Amino acid sequence: MHPIAYHHKYMRPRDYGKKLLARKKKPKAGKAAKVAAAAQRGPTASRSPGAVSQRAPALPARPSEDLAPPPTSASPGAKKTLDRILSKAGLGSRTEATDWIREGRVKVNGRPVTSIDMWIHPKRDVVTLDGAPVREGAKLYILLNKPKGYLTTYKDPEGRPTVYQLLKGVPGFVGTAGRLDMDTSGLLILTNDTSFADFITSPISHVPKTYLVKASSRLTDEQLDSLRKGLNLEDGPTRPAAVTRLRDSEKYTHFEITITEGRNRQVRRMVEAVGSKVLKLVRVSIGPISLAGLTIGAWRELTTAEVRSLVAIREKEEAK
Repeated sequence: MHPIAYHHKYMRPRDYGKKLLARKKKPKAGKAAKVAAAAQRGPTASRSPGAVSQRAPALPARPSEDLAPPPTSASPGAKKTLDRILSKAGLGSRTEATDWIREGRVKVNGRPVTSIDMWIHPKRDVVTLDGAPVREGAKLYILLNKPKGYLTTYKDPEGRPTVYQLLKGVPGFVGTAGRLDMDTSGLLILTNDTSFADFITSPISHVPKTYLVKASSRLTDEQLDSLRKGLNLEDGPTRPAAVTRLRDSEKYTHFEITITEGRNRQVRRMVEAVGSKVLKLVRVSIGPISLAGLTIGAWRELTTAEVRSLVAIREKEEAK
């Protein structure tokens, strides 16, 4: 029997024998396993002595991969949905944009797109509609004195009138910054500046909104105090409100209320919570912006100073 060769400087004979036995017990990889392992390693360089195994260079990402939804860890705002890009460019509503995408009229980087769930890089990807480049338009800030009986939606399946029928001459598409229900009239802001609209409508922004209210009954001082202090509604307690009694008739109370929230039908629900109902509701101001000089059904652009006054409210809230 031949002696076991070993390097006497580093290993004792019995240790080297154990190592050999361990190697014999290790199962050999089958052919399929070897093929799978080779596929994972990728193409390698020549096996000649001294050669170093290298991975093949990565292929450039396909457009479909580049346009995939961003991971949750990505920085916010890095990508936007395609319908939102079209809407912000002032070309139409997001509903219209969805129809254009499905009809194949929209291309991204020269390729037709029909998926409404696509996300893109606004500054990197080239979007076209019917062959024309889509670019974000100038910021628009519109003030409308909404009449009663109009919906704050772009289209109504039942054919009822919407506020968009009153916006003839507006140079681009604008979305509503908040809503007024069909029976409520008054100040409505429309814009294509989505961050501006989000600030106005967010309940955490505390932008003051003032309404004139005609109640269905004569309200006592205690009832008005309840509105001032806050009430428990189905969606939680309301913030304190500024309430001023304007006048009383034989049957009704007219008052002014300023709230700093943006809940759905909030003023109506608050009045119902104190045992009355709203017969007439008019929003007369949002922050420092009022309806002064604007007739019912008319619109105008907000001045630069008016926009800045609302932005100042945002900056003040962010500084807190």
